[in-house]
Amino acid sequence: MFAINSSGCDLDSLTHIFEDRLLEIDAYLSLLEAFERQVRNGHLVVGGSQITALQQRILYSSVYLQLYNLVEATANWCVEAVCSAATQGSWRPHDLSSALRHEWVRQKARTHVELNQENRLEAAVKMCDDLIGLLPAMAFRVERGRGGSWDEEEITAVAMRLGLDLSLSISPAVFKSVKRRVRDDKGCLELVKDLRNRLAHGSLSFRECGEGVTVSELRDIKDRTASYLREVVSAFSFYIQRHEFLLPDRRPVEQTSA
Repeated sequence: MFAINSSGCDLDSLTHIFEDRLLEIDAYLSLLEAFERQVRNGHLVVGGSQITALQQRILYSSVYLQLYNLVEATANWCVEAVCSAATQGSWRPHDLSSALRHEWVRQKARTHVELNQENRLEAAVKMCDDLIGLLPAMAFRVERGRGGSWDEEEITAVAMRLGLDLSLSISPAVFKSVKRRVRDDKGCLELVKDLRNRLAHGSLSFRECGEGVTVSELRDIKDRTASYLREVVSAFSFYIQRHEFLLPDRRPVEQTSA
């Protein structure tokens, strides 16, 4: 998915991918706004059939699914971009930063999964072969949160595992906005996660989820979620561009024009 060169994300940049996906949600909200205007002006009829209140609530509740998809996808894209950058070129395991080397060992030695003695030994031997042979850091994955767990706290925790402190990158205004209580004493990302999970597990119906909701409220949640994710994407992009996934003395020296 990501093309990375020595200066960071290239052809398919994190920002481009994120903004493109965000446009889909904006387009859906624009459709809901058009529906809402027609309801205020009388009956909402589409294709000769009147849209019922139940159908309208179902349409509204779907926004939470789209927003959660964006949150989870953005987090995964950012982590994948780091792994891709770290395995491009000739970087070796000992070139990686302490934080990222921990993740490389975790995945290569499979320390995070239950293994019998033989498989544990096999994983350790393969990792030793890479180290002894001074092989480049081959493709690896960072173990992320379990499905349905993504909110700002989970994103912050995964970023910290990679050596990226998002508390230094997220502006105070955006952080305050994403934490501000929206409903049920939850901030917007926490609410989106909660509603998505309750819908997915059947403990909340789409009708109940969309009841009493307006498009302006949905757009506000979208805007604040997008502002936070946009700064997360920016932080990961700079992290990659500055080669912070490497030890300081292993990072390429920036070339300056005379």
